[in-house]
Amino acid sequence: MKDIEGGYRALLAVTNVLNSQRDTDSLWRAITEQIKQVVPWERAGITLYVPESDSFRFYAVETSLSTRVLQRDAVIPRAGSAVGWVYEHRRIHVRPDLKRERLFLEDDFYLQEGLGRMINLPLLVGEQCLGTLNIGSVQAGDPDAEALEFLEQVAVQIAFAIDHVQAYEQINRLREELARENEYLVEEIKLTHNFGAMVGKSPELQRVLTLAQAVGPTSTAALITGETGTGKELLARAIHELSPRRQKSFIRVNCAALPMGLVESELFGHERGAFTGADQRRLGRFELANGGTLFLDEIGEMPLEAQAKLLRVLEDGEVDRVGSTQSIPVDVRIIAATNADLVAAISSGRFRPDLFYRLHVFPIVIPPLRDRPEDIPLLAGHFLEHFRLKLKRPRQDFSARSMDRLVRYTWPGNVRELQNVIERAVILARSSTIEIDDQFLTLPSAPTEAEATDNLQELERQHILQLLDRTQWRIYGRNGAAAQLGLNPSTLRSRLKKLGLQRPAHLSST
Repeated sequence: MKDIEGGYRALLAVTNVLNSQRDTDSLWRAITEQIKQVVPWERAGITLYVPESDSFRFYAVETSLSTRVLQRDAVIPRAGSAVGWVYEHRRIHVRPDLKRERLFLEDDFYLQEGLGRMINLPLLVGEQCLGTLNIGSVQAGDPDAEALEFLEQVAVQIAFAIDHVQAYEQINRLREELARENEYLVEEIKLTHNFGAMVGKSPELQRVLTLAQAVGPTSTAALITGETGTGKELLARAIHELSPRRQKSFIRVNCAALPMGLVESELFGHERGAFTGADQRRLGRFELANGGTLFLDEIGEMPLEAQAKLLRVLEDGEVDRVGSTQSIPVDVRIIAATNADLVAAISSGRFRPDLFYRLHVFPIVIPPLRDRPEDIPLLAGHFLEHFRLKLKRPRQDFSARSMDRLVRYTWPGNVRELQNVIERAVILARSSTIEIDDQFLTLPSAPTEAEATDNLQELERQHILQLLDRTQWRIYGRNGAAAQLGLNPSTLRSRLKKLGLQRPAHLSST
């Protein structure tokens, strides 16, 4: 131990260094570098208490010993441990001779490392104990009173530094979360609040709205299906607004747009350094939607691997950030939507049946616009008024001929196509009367049913033929063509016969 005056000058230096840190990684380094300036030791460690597991984790370990047993991230249970005793009693504990007396479960590990003495000190902030400072020396024997008093003051400064850094990081996390939520909210306003109502009076639409009103106040998962452009996202938001979660976030995820390699990170988040490019912690969509609603659009396009992880989160109510060993509980209401036939996707092996039944608790089918033509005049008027005000145009209306044309059109793009047509018509209008002519509704000619069937069969024929060539016409077995196509071998043989495909003569039967 240095002289008292020199020791306190060193303590002031330590305090200044510790208080200048802004993240835990740099704080651990600063602690281990600075303590040795004032107290000689062969091992120094910091443990913090983890309430979820009632244990302590080593967050910093510095040692000059060749044998290392308790490394960083090692976990020590509270019961029966020295760190647990210090945590419970809020005071220092010294074992002066580990060879002669070992009282706690970690003492045997310290002896294996070659230590003769261990000192454990509580990290106290007021009445709260954050964890322990652990100082080990090869030399055995009682430390002098001045050294212990000095270590206690060092522990106080370390505790305040840890508390300061944790508060700083928490503020940063909240700031990042608010910023990301704000990004989502701004985007949602752009995408949904322009037409924040389901417009129409048809019985078909009213049945849909009745279902939404029934499921809205619950936390039940809903699966919305319907063709592209029918308003699945608007209905999902309406369900959210009808729920007790309306004050929390409505987070939208386009499953078809998730990058293949980053699906897990986007949904569940990642820790800093979890992979190349992960330069900071990122919250996933589940954490952003905690307490609110997560809308999984185009769920049928989600990769199978991501489906399995999504199912686990739905079952356990916990997410694991990429690069983290700690599960995070989440309370999220799931609304999924798709324009795909999920039953067919299950049959072809592209969608998990267990995930389907987890999502298919309350199905709602939105009818296409062509099945509710009485809603077209109301929708057209709604969009006309919106774009007229947006473009600062005087009052406008449709000609009778134009409205008749809108009602008779089949609208393959549904409400979204109608919206686009009205916007284009308002932009081009040169009078108070909106005219809808063929330039707005003409589409490329669609193939006939027979042509479409022929095209599909040819595509199927080419696909099967390419796979058979790669497998040397092996049909059976785990790597055979039938298994790769997800078909029964006899079914594949029937398809080959129907498509006129025969095994080349030079290949043996398999």
